Amino acid sequence: MLGVLLMSAAAAGAESRLRITTGDAAVTVADGERTVLVYRWSGVPFKPYAEQFLTPGGLNVLRDQVADHKHHHGLMYAVSADGVGFWEETPRAGKQVHKSFSDATTSSRKSGEEDVACASFTEHLEWTGPADPKPLLRETRRIEVYAGARVGASLLTWRTTLEAGEGRAEVKISGSHYYGLGMRFLKSMDKIGEHFTAKGKVDGPIVRGVERLTPGTWCAYAAEAEGKPVTAVLFDHPDNARKALWFTMHDPFAYLSAALNLHVPQGQFAIKAGEPLKLCYGVAVADGKLRAEALEKLYKEWVELAGGK
Repeated sequence: MLGVLLMSAAAAGAESRLRITTGDAAVTVADGERTVLVYRWSGVPFKPYAEQFLTPGGLNVLRDQVADHKHHHGLMYAVSADGVGFWEETPRAGKQVHKSFSDATTSSRKSGEEDVACASFTEHLEWTGPADPKPLLRETRRIEVYAGARVGASLLTWRTTLEAGEGRAEVKISGSHYYGLGMRFLKSMDKIGEHFTAKGKVDGPIVRGVERLTPGTWCAYAAEAEGKPVTAVLFDHPDNARKALWFTMHDPFAYLSAALNLHVPQGQFAIKAGEPLKLCYGVAVADGKLRAEALEKLYKEWVELAGGK
């Protein structure tokens, strides 16, 4: 257990803005009295995930366990390993088993000339199949949340490091065209919003229905959430060896994910023993409909804050 990490009122630096609290089921990151992130790790039958991620104005844009897709959990990460799916939640699906937390810290980082607060924690997981308790994969997942005037949005880094399970020479990674780090949005954001990248509207090939896969450094979705304009965006770190293809759909519901082209043979790959896969993504949510210029600036600031993988 992380317990409770609280910065005293006398703590120096921007990090005193943020605090991390671990309850029996979730880790919460707060900026003063305002909740920024709720990360659910216990009481989840298949995978830990970010249940809530709130804009600076206090609006959560994530939707969890909806009737049409109960396996959609806010902001979540999943792929298939050796043919076992970890995205779906069926009797034949795998489970991401929480093992422990470590390294809960608050710190201050530079963004330009300004200090930005950072609260972070690391989770250790084992990905197990439905019949074999021996893990297919081991994951080290690190979440970093930032707060500061320069950032101007709720911003986090999601780092996933996947290693072949003990005793396995390699594990083949595959999956559907939308597998990766995905966000399911509020019902009020369905159908009416717009996906776009730094180059404009998403223009990648249609895979199915209105679903596209578009390359780029980032992809955003702007819509009305509970009657208020919001923008959500995913960033791909420039150090990622496997570049994201942005899976986008808006009808019948709105979704955005950083996919890895796993649905085609040439996109599949193996994680070999001693050669972990390291991925780093940024996630931001903001009040208002932000333009590409503002998001490009935020992307560059996030890269500076996140540093190398």
